[in-house]
Amino acid sequence: MKKILTYVMSALLLTGATSFVLTACTRANANNDNPAPQEVVSSELIRTSQSWDGVELPDYLQGRPELVAVKYVFPAGKKLGWHHHPVMNYGVLVQGELTIIGQDGKEKTVHEGEAVVEMVNTIHHGENRGTKPVILYMFYLSQKDLPLAVQHPEIPLD
Repeated sequence: MKKILTYVMSALLLTGATSFVLTACTRANANNDNPAPQEVVSSELIRTSQSWDGVELPDYLQGRPELVAVKYVFPAGKKLGWHHHPVMNYGVLVQGELTIIGQDGKEKTVHEGEAVVEMVNTIHHGENRGTKPVILYMFYLSQKDLPLAVQHPEIPLD
């Protein structure tokens, strides 16, 4: 009888341990859907002293800076009018593709995840030639009361 009781107790213990391990594994797998936070990863997107067309950026403005961040959403097929930026700016395109065209005809297409440094004091325009909206975050180094862009409606867009 003692031998049978030992077998039963061993079987119960083994079953309980197996059940515990299986439950723990199931919970661990369920938590894989929401994994524990990982380490912070940084990736430098761009470091340059030139705009996308290869022209050197101007010296910083004198006086107190005003930093401005703007989110732009351009519908598919949208063309922006001709304009220039009197201040330095750069951005990161998070969705779509944006083609920037200089007045000299030089073009740059910016793709999802790419950074771009805009032209300063040079007339250009942008076009969303893609099929989905462009989402673009731009960051400007400006000063109080300076415009971020100056429009040139006198220049036709083809």
